[in-house]
Amino acid sequence: MRKTALVLALSCAWAIATNARAQSTDEKLRILQQEIDELKAQVQSAPPGSAAQQGSATTISGYGEFNYNNYKSDTRPTQADLRRFVFGIHHRFDERLTFHSEVEFEHAVVSKDDEGEAELEQAWVNYKFSDAVNVKGGLFLIPLGILNETHEPPTYYGVERNEVETRIIPTTWRELGVGVHGLLGASGLRYDVGITTGFDTGKLDDPSTGVRSAHQEGQLANAHDLSVYGALNYRSRGLLVGGGVFTGNTGQNGASNSALKGVSARLTLWDVHAQYKVGGLELQALYAAGTLGDAEQLNAALGAPGAPVPKSMKGAYVQAAYHLYKRDKLDFAPFVRLEGIDIRQQEDPANGLFQDPNNHERITTAGFNFWVHPQVVLKADVQRYRTDSTKDRFDLGVGYMF
Repeated sequence: MRKTALVLALSCAWAIATNARAQSTDEKLRILQQEIDELKAQVQSAPPGSAAQQGSATTISGYGEFNYNNYKSDTRPTQADLRRFVFGIHHRFDERLTFHSEVEFEHAVVSKDDEGEAELEQAWVNYKFSDAVNVKGGLFLIPLGILNETHEPPTYYGVERNEVETRIIPTTWRELGVGVHGLLGASGLRYDVGITTGFDTGKLDDPSTGVRSAHQEGQLANAHDLSVYGALNYRSRGLLVGGGVFTGNTGQNGASNSALKGVSARLTLWDVHAQYKVGGLELQALYAAGTLGDAEQLNAALGAPGAPVPKSMKGAYVQAAYHLYKRDKLDFAPFVRLEGIDIRQQEDPANGLFQDPNNHERITTAGFNFWVHPQVVLKADVQRYRTDSTKDRFDLGVGYMF
């Protein structure tokens, strides 16, 4: 009976590990042992024939952050913000079928007169045929970059998410679709491929963030043009090396702008990334790039005067951190990150459309993360912008996950 209970407990813990995702950072994985021990106790004390004894389980997760931004320039207001409050519900139906969801609230208040919003960040089911073959369907995160799938505040450095994985890869980016993912034997390689909804450039209204404003988030998504994605990542003893690509037409046959009927406006985004951890040292680097076709036709369709649409975009960062003090649950790590952003726009001088110089930016961020618990972090940093110095600021933050 004790051996059976242990097996069932580990099976329930697998549901939590799936929620943490195979590509999550070490901070998530470090808490699994504690959760396994708790599940062992729950299963061993559960009545015979109960859901726990049969291997099903429902778990709740969550994360959030409170941020303070003090700008050097008087042209931007100093603000404190409950940036995100997220909770997730996950259910394991049996040893193969699971469900995962997350609901996010931003900026504390949600109403028609406030900037806050509520959104469904994930809602998908997964069927595990084997470690090598899993099939998922629903609203899920696209596996590009590092941050998009692993964006809980205790898992990344800095109060704010890095700009490359915000303006080039539009974190937090999810699509409706189906995918297949799994491990390739014992090689340490994990693949993820699928077909999903894509962007709608008829909704593009802020080229300063690349194509971010055109992604549809599963909200009555125009789906005349679908997209495909693929990602491959290798992990081994503190090393992560990987990359991904996403491509598809975005004109959506003029569904949100009749002038785009018959316009392909093909978007392709891709990235390569690496992490390396040895001793107390952590190194991380990422390069992302993309192209958007038919930029001239998009400019004409979206109207002028205004901001020209992006025709290409790229960005890269390098980051180094060192765990200077680590004892029990306390962990103090200073870090520095260098970023570069280059969004090239389709200029049309005759209609007053010109390249925005702020879309060619260099950012330096230096600060520290102080974990008072593997799931709770205090952060502080200073950010400097070479092109738009009005964004220079001092940041403070508190983040958690469970």
